[in-house]
Amino acid sequence: MTRWRCLWGIPIIVMMVAADALPAGDLESQPAGNWHQWRGPLANGFAPGADPPLTWSEEQNIRWKISISGQGNSTPIVWQDRLFVLTTVDTGRVEGSLPQPQDQPERPFGIVFPNTFHRYEVICLDRQTGRELWRRTAVERVPHEGHHGDNSFASSSPTTDGERLYAWFGSAGCYCYDLSGELLWSKDLGQVETRRSFGEGASPVVHDGRLILVRDQEGPSSIVVLNARTGDELWRADRDEPTAWATPYVVEHDGRTQVITNATNRSRSYDLESGELLWECGGQVTNVIPSPVVFNDRALCMSGYRGSALFAIPLDARGDVTGTQTVTWSLERGTPYVPSPLLYDGRLYFNQTNEGIFSCVDAETGRQLMERTRLPGIRALYASPVGAAGRIYLVGRDGTSLVLQAGTELNVMATNRLDDRFDASPALVGNEIFLRGKQNLYCIGPQ
Repeated sequence: MTRWRCLWGIPIIVMMVAADALPAGDLESQPAGNWHQWRGPLANGFAPGADPPLTWSEEQNIRWKISISGQGNSTPIVWQDRLFVLTTVDTGRVEGSLPQPQDQPERPFGIVFPNTFHRYEVICLDRQTGRELWRRTAVERVPHEGHHGDNSFASSSPTTDGERLYAWFGSAGCYCYDLSGELLWSKDLGQVETRRSFGEGASPVVHDGRLILVRDQEGPSSIVVLNARTGDELWRADRDEPTAWATPYVVEHDGRTQVITNATNRSRSYDLESGELLWECGGQVTNVIPSPVVFNDRALCMSGYRGSALFAIPLDARGDVTGTQTVTWSLERGTPYVPSPLLYDGRLYFNQTNEGIFSCVDAETGRQLMERTRLPGIRALYASPVGAAGRIYLVGRDGTSLVLQAGTELNVMATNRLDDRFDASPALVGNEIFLRGKQNLYCIGPQ
């Protein structure tokens, strides 16, 4: 039986979970109260116990709306009555030894390397009002490379274990705070060089006192595991990988805790305790971004740039299973480029590349239940789908959102619109939706 001890008190999930996998505490209150990491309490986009609104607009069901200074694409996280979000602010203060943008060589997508200092900021807000409780500048420095115009220097979502907050700015360092904003430790893991200077984006994962960071780049790639309390390095493993942006997934299976990573050359599983490589599987495509999910003791890994790939790999696999019958099922079309999939009620939902074309497959067998169906009103999306209360929430880049009835047919329950641009994924907590736009952070809830 698969156990998710990383759920932080979630008593109900989409499959059977051993009771001893759950931490002590007020289990009944936590499902609707926390979205503690990228992709939510179950790391798959599903929010058990949540019941967010069906409709909203700039005039309807907006509990609060605040402007967030600077730039950031990371999803905000919520722990009880607090919300945490990351941003970077260009101070405009010039480092005179660096070339100005107009003096730099032409790069793909018009990417320039900054020559000004940026503040890497961690912000804590009151969940109910949006009032700023504290703000900390983790570091002020000149970024060593630029980023794609759709990326930012704050694209990794923070995470918390309920005691400490972990904010990872990639090459600008990892910072651990208590929930009142006191810095407990920081760690500089050095710079990475991303493909075409697209920038960084994989989020940290905390589990059982360990903080997991994946650093896939054009230089030496690695997975690094730190002591979550002290920041001391516990182990690292070299990875034969080019740049990728997928956040790892942690799962307990048969008495071992696995860290599942998704990347271009291989999807891999590591033993969290020792760093031992347990299994690996090739076949993904380029620029891997979607995070893995797990269903019924199988890891589901996908990618969708210049090709499509989706593989279901048993957690008890060992060694290199590429092209073998160990792989339970696979799919070769319709998979996402930037967004991660939603696993909800035994079904896997995802879009094609970054387009408004939606599919649903049976997570157990891979059988197509809804194949590449056009989403009305959404042309492009980077935000990952989320689900709760029998509904699926999809946020387009232009501010148009669809609420679908969860199932095997496209049933649009509502179409909503906000006046902002959205690339960050939504967070569902209780009866609220938190949406981060390019300019504003919205709390959507019944009024």
